[in-house]
Amino acid sequence: MTVLIYLIPIALFLGGLGLAAFIWSLKSGQYEDLEGAANRILFDDEDK
Repeated sequence: MTVLIYLIPIALFLGGLGLAAFIWSLKSGQYEDLEGAANRILFDDEDK
C-alpha cells in the first residue's frame, strides 16, 4: 500500500508529460495537413 505513494505521482507526472507533448504537437502544426500524407502515397515522384 505504501508503494502507491510513489506510483500515483509518477503516473500523474507521466500523464501530464504526455498531455504537454500532445498540446505542443497541436501548436506546432503536426495535424494541419491530414489529407496530404494520405494522398502522397498515391504519387510516384521518384527521379531516376
